Amino acid sequence: MSQPSVASALHPLHEGIVPSEIKIVAGRSHPVLAQHVAQAAGLELAGVTIRNFSDGEIWVKYEENIRGVDLFIIQSTYAPADNLMELLILVDAARRASASRITAVIPYFGYARQDRKDQPRVSISAKLVANLLTVAGADRVITIDLHTPQLQGFFDIPLDHLYASRVLLPVLEEEALDNLAVASPDVGGAKTARAYAKRLNADLVLVDKRRPAPNVSEVMTVIGDVEGKDVVIVDDLVDTGGTFVTCARTLKAHGARTIIGACTHAVFSGHALEAIESCADIERVYVTDTIPLRRPSPKVRVVSVATMLAEAILRTHRNESISSLFDIIR
Repeated sequence: MSQPSVASALHPLHEGIVPSEIKIVAGRSHPVLAQHVAQAAGLELAGVTIRNFSDGEIWVKYEENIRGVDLFIIQSTYAPADNLMELLILVDAARRASASRITAVIPYFGYARQDRKDQPRVSISAKLVANLLTVAGADRVITIDLHTPQLQGFFDIPLDHLYASRVLLPVLEEEALDNLAVASPDVGGAKTARAYAKRLNADLVLVDKRRPAPNVSEVMTVIGDVEGKDVVIVDDLVDTGGTFVTCARTLKAHGARTIIGACTHAVFSGHALEAIESCADIERVYVTDTIPLRRPSPKVRVVSVATMLAEAILRTHRNESISSLFDIIR
């Protein structure tokens, strides 16, 4: 599902914007989203050439003057690591071309799940990525639904943390579900699920999950009543789909009537799409376009974050508050 008339929705904001003072650049991780963001902001994407040498190294060149420009680089950093490396090179090239301010717009911030030493002798990769962005020359970061909000503290530069609830909640409200409950597939997502439940006037359900190994989940206990209820499973991302599918089956076994999902980042690695499509307990899943879908799916509906990102970019350019873009989740 896409948002109609994104450009007209922001018309009052982009009035008075001088294109020579602000530019939006797209990396190669999600050019379609970048184009939609630029359109919503009433701007054209700035010219940039990105290519790989025969050995795989990435080469970047800005094709227009960006000296003194307020530059916004849109690039999600999902796997492979080339997407992250490309963002760092784009930032470095902009710094060397004398852009006045460089904002990395990262709809999906990769490596966010490696945020602590949960085992001996492992890296805190999320902190490493934050350091790399700063060293490369980024002045600011705009991102959506970090896996853990505390990651904001990893950055030594300003970070604006937006919430996809601003675009997902209206879609869920249009569903007009009856006798509704909102479920979190793990305790870590309880705060987000509670915010959704409050907005939707729904009950809150928690699923106690034990994870014996990475990307392997085992649902143990449902905390709350789902008997005869329509249930929305809320999560920041779906990776292999194991947690989401197992959660749906467990809720169904406890008497849930209809189960739909609301997920920000559609990582969908491995056979995740096949797992969701083959699970009869799942009606549909709403995701955002922070990551491009590998392929269309009859059970997956896409809601665009382009308007929200465009508004954040324009407000940042004007040094205006963007708190209204994330106050829904508080």
